[in-house]
Amino acid sequence: MQMINITLPDGSVRQYKQGVTCMDIAMSISEGLARNVLAASVNGETWDASRSITMDANVKLFTWNDKEGKATYWHSSAHLMAEALEALYPGIKFGIGPAIDNGYYYDVDTGDTVLTPADLPKIEEKMIELAKQKSQYIRKEVSKSDAIAYFREKSDEYKLELLEGLEDGNITFYSQGNFTDLCRGPHIPDTSNIKAVKLMNLAGAYWRGDEKRKQMTRIYGITFPKAKELTEYLEMLEEAKKRDHRKLGSELELFMFSEKVGQGLPIWLPKGTQLRERLQNFLRVEQEKQGYQMVVTPHIGSKALYVTSGHYAKYGADSFQPIHTPKEGEEFLLKPMNCPHHCEIFGHRPRSYRELPLRIGEFGTVYRYEQSGELHGLSRVRGFTQDDAHIFCTKEQVKGEFLKVLELTTMVIKKMGFQNFTAQISLRDPEKPEKYIGSEENWQAAEAGIVDAVSEFDIETVTVLGESAFYGPKLDFMIKDALGRSWQLGTIQVDYNLPERFELEYIGADNQSHRPVMIHRAPFGSMERFISILIEHTAGKFPLWLTPEQYAILPISERLTPYCEEIKAALAKEDIRGFIDERAESIGRKIRDTELKRIPIMLIIGDKEAENGQVSVRRQGHGDVGSMTLDEFRVYFANLLEQ
Repeated sequence: MQMINITLPDGSVRQYKQGVTCMDIAMSISEGLARNVLAASVNGETWDASRSITMDANVKLFTWNDKEGKATYWHSSAHLMAEALEALYPGIKFGIGPAIDNGYYYDVDTGDTVLTPADLPKIEEKMIELAKQKSQYIRKEVSKSDAIAYFREKSDEYKLELLEGLEDGNITFYSQGNFTDLCRGPHIPDTSNIKAVKLMNLAGAYWRGDEKRKQMTRIYGITFPKAKELTEYLEMLEEAKKRDHRKLGSELELFMFSEKVGQGLPIWLPKGTQLRERLQNFLRVEQEKQGYQMVVTPHIGSKALYVTSGHYAKYGADSFQPIHTPKEGEEFLLKPMNCPHHCEIFGHRPRSYRELPLRIGEFGTVYRYEQSGELHGLSRVRGFTQDDAHIFCTKEQVKGEFLKVLELTTMVIKKMGFQNFTAQISLRDPEKPEKYIGSEENWQAAEAGIVDAVSEFDIETVTVLGESAFYGPKLDFMIKDALGRSWQLGTIQVDYNLPERFELEYIGADNQSHRPVMIHRAPFGSMERFISILIEHTAGKFPLWLTPEQYAILPISERLTPYCEEIKAALAKEDIRGFIDERAESIGRKIRDTELKRIPIMLIIGDKEAENGQVSVRRQGHGDVGSMTLDEFRVYFANLLEQ
């Protein structure tokens, strides 16, 4: 039999007989590895570990520790849930059942049966029963006509509709136990690896996201290879509920929403505004050190502006619709992006190469329509402020500017207390060129520029296809919070296309016109989403420099208020922020309430402190620190800020 060459991630090459599977390869390395293999990458495409390889290939094996392994595991769990549902509710029909960041879901049509949360334990029990049967996930290529015949017999109109968009020769079924599904895979070897199951909740979901179509039932679930991992996950969820930024935002009086103002439009309260402005001021100072110039642009723009940029063609139908003025034919759009306005700033007068790089920054509020079901506190809104900046530079300056932005962004992330983060190189999907604007030459230059710059920077990276912006590739920063959850934060994008669409030019040293390159950058991403992540990461206990109220003065008696006012006035001169709790409550009650408000420092004032010109200091989470003069407290406070 013919031999083929298999190249492993370490660069080593092994020879195997044609038709070898990734599971065979794993077994040849170690039996322990084979037990843990869930799927594999074959020449960059994720495959079943049981699928035969007939040509030379680059192979990477995926286990539970890999993102791809988890995705395959959870997608396979969705099929197991579907098998359980079909056994319990004959005649049930299925939409789609993908893996998501944490688990999976399946959209189902139960007909006249109404599923409730009380039904979920029964479905879980059935899934565990079926998993123990160790049913293999079997891939089968089928013709379009046979696939149509199969689902016509099942009377499953959802699968039949999905088949309409598939080409003959590219259709596969997957079967395990008594269940067969239309699916391109991949899947784990068999069901026995699914040991712990939890169905999380039910929700309504319109078929194919169309509000005019039938509403199906979406069942969310998660599974694990060990019961211990499920227990830990559920404990993490309980902690996440306590840290929910919507709950803490209300308790700490940071922000609010109003139905009369409108869904997805946050209103910042005084304390939240302080927090937000301190974040902005911090970044503004750091930007000015690097030569950024701040600008302010309108919240609306002429429709023609976004036609030129390409935003209208890509997003116009799904965005806020044009604003019409009394003048016939005059149309404006709520600003979805700041970049077209900044292009106009660059182009409003002739530019010389001596002005480049030109760094323009703006905390610009933008508006994007989101369906009401997608809105979620501050993390998904319809109006948000980007810490936006655009750098216009020469092609020769791209790498240097990109590295400077990398340094700035990583510094900002670390300053905010996030130590665990990676960078994702987001490139276009080569299979879907219709999603993007601009020439092949521009895209190649932009993608190569990002890859080259990042290679010189000490940061862990992953490369993902299909996640770029429609006008250029980008580098997204992925952070992990205190609970181990991953979030996409800041972004850097290299763009050759918008300068071309806006016909931007500068006069070079050769006295000829040249096209600048544009770098988009936002370390926070959006102020709203970043603050939502920060609240949950810190559980509302912000860094001392950032917290809106740094101290509370707690007098034991009303007669001590004048001395408390003196302390507050003296600290205000040092830009140390706080308040006096003048309520007629016991000191014990005041301490408890201050703890709940997550105020970092308490200054307890009794007769002794007033007589000696001191404050008794108590720190959040540390208890009593001791009595100090005001000067001693200033030194103590300054040291805390440095930590």
